[in-house]
Amino acid sequence: MKAGPGSEPDPIQNVVQALAGLVFIATFAIPGLDTRFGWSHVSLALSVAGAGIIAIGFLIVFLTFRENTFTAGTIEIAEGQQVIVTGPYAIVRHPMYSGALVMAAGIPLARGSWFGLLPAALLVPVLVWRLMREEALLLAHLAGYNDYCDRVGYRLVPMFW
Repeated sequence: MKAGPGSEPDPIQNVVQALAGLVFIATFAIPGLDTRFGWSHVSLALSVAGAGIIAIGFLIVFLTFRENTFTAGTIEIAEGQQVIVTGPYAIVRHPMYSGALVMAAGIPLARGSWFGLLPAALLVPVLVWRLMREEALLLAHLAGYNDYCDRVGYRLVPMFW
């Protein structure tokens, strides 16, 4: 699978991918530094809950890949691609990003760090930037995507956005 900076046909998406990668690395690095220097402390129960949150995020991503064989690390329209309206796609239009955000929220908690939630929060605007550009491409080039958007009103978070 092609993924990461340099793999996107759209140069702006390569910038978005680079930013997402840096923020995601910081989601691991900041909790490590927090643990090392004792900046904050998360209770054991919340740390265990963080591990459960990570598992839920992985499950969402797994269900996304299982439901949509066109899921990829790059934004492009494949020959024969069609709009998927079942599974997690019946709830939000970008479930892989939803799952990634859930995982990113669980990582710092599992590592016992409140400060690690800062880079996890920074991932939100980066992924929103990415998905807005992705939606523009899908609306312009994927038959039926406009009707799908009318049917599934939430992009990332059910009952919110």
